[in-house]
Formats: sequence, structure tokens, C-alpha cells
Amino acid sequence: MEIVTEKLTEWGTLYGMKIIAAIVILIVGRMAVGFISRLTKRMMAKSKADETLTRFLVSLTRIALLTFVVIAALNSLGVQTASFIAVIGAAGLAVGLALQGSLANFASGVLLIIFRPLKRGDLVEAGGSLGVVREIHIFNTILKSLDNKRIIIPNSKVTGDSIVNYTAEGMLRVDMVFGISYGDDLLKAKQILIELVGADERILADPPPTVAVSELGDSSVNFVVRPYVKPEDYWGVFFDLTEKVKLTFDERSVSIPFPQHDVHLFQAVTR
Repeated sequence: MEIVTEKLTEWGTLYGMKIIAAIVILIVGRMAVGFISRLTKRMMAKSKADETLTRFLVSLTRIALLTFVVIAALNSLGVQTASFIAVIGAAGLAVGLALQGSLANFASGVLLIIFRPLKRGDLVEAGGSLGVVREIHIFNTILKSLDNKRIIIPNSKVTGDSIVNYTAEGMLRVDMVFGISYGDDLLKAKQILIELVGADERILADPPPTVAVSELGDSSVNFVVRPYVKPEDYWGVFFDLTEKVKLTFDERSVSIPFPQHDVHLFQAVTR
């Protein structure tokens, strides 16, 4: 019995302090990780960083620091952490090779969040799809198409191709073409178009809209009408202006000709 007591005392003396040290490291380390995580979150919020990026960085920081704390605690117990770290590295390499596509999406998601070539609410053409950005996640980006479909695009496909952001500049140009007959008054038709463009409050004054003769076509004199509007007014202006031009041309006797060809017949002279 005395021998057992001596052994327990010896082990307690030998490992007791190490166990206590490991527990202290875990407790203090966890408190420090919580403090650093909260500090990182406050700093990101103060810099007005993207919410998704903030959550990602805080989570990544917390995991990395907790891993360091656990390794430090194991090291205080006398555990050979070098082999432990090697195992973690090998496992990470194996997982990385197995999830190459997911890691590519992950890296692309980080780039999208940091550089922000698009953001929630933007009308974009990305990854071969056109739609309004609803959400940007670490692995994929979600668009809402113009016909109300949900489109989920892997982030690697978004960053691997060109991105056309229709709303980034705050305005879009509406390109329209109207034709009149060669027999109509060109200046009168041009004045009508200028009046209709000027009467629409949704059309921006700067940059000024363009109304000009663009082509002497086969059967019509064609005008280009190019006003600038806010992105959300694009289709409303396009549809309304098209309708108003037709109604006003009819009211003021300006014709929009059908495509036509003049055919001249010559009688052959026989001898």
C-alpha cells in the first residue's frame, strides 16, 4: 500500500503541475481567443467591411488561435506535438487534393468579398448568366434572373470569366432606333423626339441624351435616341418612350414606313 501511495505521489508531483499548466493554458487561451475575435469583429465593423468577409475572417481567426492553444496545452503535457502537426498537415494536404474544386470556389469567394466587383442588388452578367445579385457566399454566388429564376453559380466560374456590372456606374444608356419615311419632315420628327425625351422625368440630364440621324436606310431615315437613366428605370423608359413615339408620330402625321423596295420594270425593245 505504501508503494502505491508513493507511486501516486510521484506521478502527482510529476504530472500534476503539467496538468494544471495545461488547464490554465486552455482557460487563458480561450479567453484570449474570445477577446481577439471580438476585437477583430469590431475593427472590421469600424472599417465598414462586408458582413460576409467579417464573419469569415473572425471565424478563421478563432479556429487558427484555438488550434494554437490546444497544441500549446498538449506540449505542456509533454506530448510530442511535432508529429501531431505533421499528421494535421498531411490530412490537410489530402483533403485539399480531394476538394480542389471546392477550394477554388473558396478562394474565388474570398476574392469576390475583398475586391467586390459586384454586390447585393447589382444587375450583372457573370458566369454566363444575367441577373440581380441576391447573395455572395464563400463557395457560390446567387443571382435572381429577370424572369424570376434563382441561379446559383460557383464562385470560380464567376471570377474565371468576365463580369459585366450594369449598375456599378449608377446609370445605363437606353439605345433606341426610330425610322421615318423619306417624304416626312426630318426636322419636325427630330423635334418630336427631343420633346418626348425631355418630358420624361426619369431621363437624366447629365450626361445629356442623344437624338441624331444615324442612317439613310433602304426605306427609312433612322434616328438614334440614347438617353441615360438609372438602372431601375431602364425598361420603363424603353417601353414607355417606344409607345409615346408611335402615338405622337401618328398624331402629328409622321409616318413609320414598312420595309419596302422600289422595283422598276423596263420593256425590252425587240428588233
